[in-house]
This record gives sequence, C-alpha cells and structure tokens, in this order.
Amino acid sequence: MPFSVLIASDSFKGSATSAEVAECLERGVRRAVPDALVTRMLVADGGEGTLDALVAARGGRIVPCEVTGPLGDLVAASWGDLGSGVAIVEMARAAGLGLVAPTPVNAARTTTRGVGELILDAVRHGARKVYVGLGGSATSDAGAGAAQALGVRLLDARDREVGPGALGLADVARVDVSCLAPELGGAEVVLLTDVTNPLTGPDGAVRVFGPQKGLAEKEFDCLDGALGRYAALVTSAVGRDFSAMPGAGAAGGLGFGLMAFLGARAEHGVDAVLDASGMDEKLAGVDLVITGEGRMDAQTARGKAPVGVARRAKARGVPAIAVVGSRAENLDDVYDAGIDLVIPLPLGPCSLDECMARTRDLLLIAGETAARAFLLGK
Repeated sequence: MPFSVLIASDSFKGSATSAEVAECLERGVRRAVPDALVTRMLVADGGEGTLDALVAARGGRIVPCEVTGPLGDLVAASWGDLGSGVAIVEMARAAGLGLVAPTPVNAARTTTRGVGELILDAVRHGARKVYVGLGGSATSDAGAGAAQALGVRLLDARDREVGPGALGLADVARVDVSCLAPELGGAEVVLLTDVTNPLTGPDGAVRVFGPQKGLAEKEFDCLDGALGRYAALVTSAVGRDFSAMPGAGAAGGLGFGLMAFLGARAEHGVDAVLDASGMDEKLAGVDLVITGEGRMDAQTARGKAPVGVARRAKARGVPAIAVVGSRAENLDDVYDAGIDLVIPLPLGPCSLDECMARTRDLLLIAGETAARAFLLGK
C-alpha cells in the first residue's frame, strides 16, 4: 500500500490560506515520498477560512454582498450558500481585524453592523439555518451593530439611535426589539467558535480580547462597565440573561448579541467544520495526519483547529504532526491532546517579516521533514 497522508491545516494568518498551506505541505511530502497518496482538506475553527472550508466541503457557492465595514464605510464581503437552505457567514469578512488598524480610537468605534447585514441577506435569499463564524473580530460592541442591522433599536435618553462601537453602548437607555426583521422568525442561527468566555468580567470580551484589537488597558473598566449595563438592558428587553453563557464574549460580544436577539446557540467551530468535511471518513486507511497553524501555544489545546484534527486522528490510532509558524516553549497540553510532534517553520534566526515572506518555502521543507520523521519511526 502507498504511504497515505491526510493534510488538514488551519491557515497561517497573514501568510497563507488553509488551501495554500496544504498545497505546500503536499509538495514537501512528495519530496520524501514521490508516490505518496495525499488527501487535502480545508480546516478552520470559526475564524478566517471557515466560509471557504464549509463551501468546499458542501459544494456550495460564495455570494457577494456589499455591507457596512467596521468603521462605517462600505466593504465588499460575502456569505456562503451551502444548499438546502443553509448558509455560512464569516464575521471577519465584514468586521475583521484585517479590515482596520488596531488602534485605541478604532477599537472603541468598530461596529458589527455588516455582520447583521450579511445574516439578513442570507435569510432573504432563503436560508433557514445560518452558521456564523466568530473568529478574527475587530469589534467590542457586544453585537450591537449587528442587532441594529437586524431591526433592533438601541436608543439613548432622548430616543435617538446611539452611535457605533463599544463607546456607543454607554449611551443606550432603552432596547426596543419590536422592529426585529420579521423574516428572521424561524431562522436557526448557529455560532461557530472556539471561545467559551462570558461577555464581561476578568475573562470577558474587553479584558481578554481587547488588547489584540487595540483597546488600551486604561479603558478596560469603562468599556467593560458599558457592556455590563448594555447587557442588563438587553436582558430586560428579551426576558433572559445571556451574558454569562459560554461564548457570549466571542467576537467582542457578538456571541451575546446573537444569542439574545436571535436565540443563537454555540457549537465548537472546528468540530462543525470537520463533521461537514467528512474528516472521519477521510481518515480511513491514512498513515499520517499533518495539521498546523500560525502560532501554537496553550490556547491551541482549548479547542483550536490542530487539536480538533489531532483528537480525531488519535481516536483512530493515526499519528498527527503539526507544522507551525511559531510555538510556545511548553506544549504539554497540546501533546496530551493528541499531537505527536510539532515542527516550527524557521530554520534559523530571522525576523517575523522575513519568516512570513518565506512561509511557502518553509512549509515545503516542513512537509518533507514531517514525512521523513514518520518514516524514521517506522
């Protein structure tokens, strides 16, 4: 039997998509074993690449849609039609970190309005079930912008619509859900995320995820308090408190907003993608799985794509090797979760920019190394 490899890696953000990573790794494997039987699949955990992975797995199509960007300008986005009334919305395409510079001023003003517009467009095109990937957010508005796009009115003390972003939440005095778009009735919304954080507090959206979006530490108390007061008003309007639900703090609190106004439920993002992609069937007869991501650390073991892939491989006795752009010193939790070997890309001292510029060449070398490491063990 030929040497059989399944390549199922997440993207290397800013350097290579999941598809590009897989192509480079395959070329490397074939350096070591020219006649290897290689199967590729796109992988994501709710963040960047989730739409492409699900569209590819389900034979769907990408639907272009111009929406409000994170700072209020129009951006070219899209959602995925997966067929049979099912759609996928990737929030990062409308309100992601790649669309805005992570500065304190921007971070406090960014809105999720475009995400709501994508959901509404998908429903108006016939979707009755909408997956929403919550990774890669540039926002901290608790989903307020998305709610406004869906018809919820967020009013200040003078009954005027409040401004965008986390700063706008401080002005909310009343939440009116009477104008929620009627076509949303009966639509099922499923949140894809690897995050279990609540909306507020020490593990909440502002304190945990705010820094990567540009929020300054001196603003944490003020903005976290604004989210908490907003959550209390939303709870009064909908009759249930969703702020402590696992995943409420995902995507700057977008998880909370979609739970409260649309009754959304959260699913483990990578498992949903792997199920839709038929990974369990693809593992039949495979000798080695190669997975990976840009940065591997303690967060990886909490449900990111490489560990999701490795757990399924381990359940079938298939070894899993991870190729990564960089890694933490201690990866005990990652190894315990099922990854057998981690191969970092850098071959020697280099800057981040230099390493990112050489990502594709380094992936090829890492693919060869992974294949030879497996063969050495045999």
